[in-house]
Amino acid sequence: MKIGELARETGVSIRLLRYYEEQGLLASRRLPSGHRRYGADAPETVRRIRVLLAAGLPTRVIRDVLPCVRGAGLDPCVSEHLRAQLDGLDGRIAALQETRASLAALVASTERTAA
Repeated sequence: MKIGELARETGVSIRLLRYYEEQGLLASRRLPSGHRRYGADAPETVRRIRVLLAAGLPTRVIRDVLPCVRGAGLDPCVSEHLRAQLDGLDGRIAALQETRASLAALVASTERTAA
């Protein structure tokens, strides 16, 4: 499958497909002309990459967990990676909530002063 065909089938731009390949997420073989050819499993691989990206995983983590993705399910080998990402996200959310509370207090104090 040519890169343009893969882009059309998956709805992912050619530029992104090249990026996935650079990041080690997607494999192709090169023809003597230099053109990329993707295997029959490439569309499913791209769909898996998109699902993992939508879950907020960075490409470096996706590269590690992608071999453990089976169809719509995940093998237990990804649990540690996913737990670490979830813990990090929880930490960022907690920090944002603290920042929001501080900002809300500042806004409230300026509104009381203006009144």
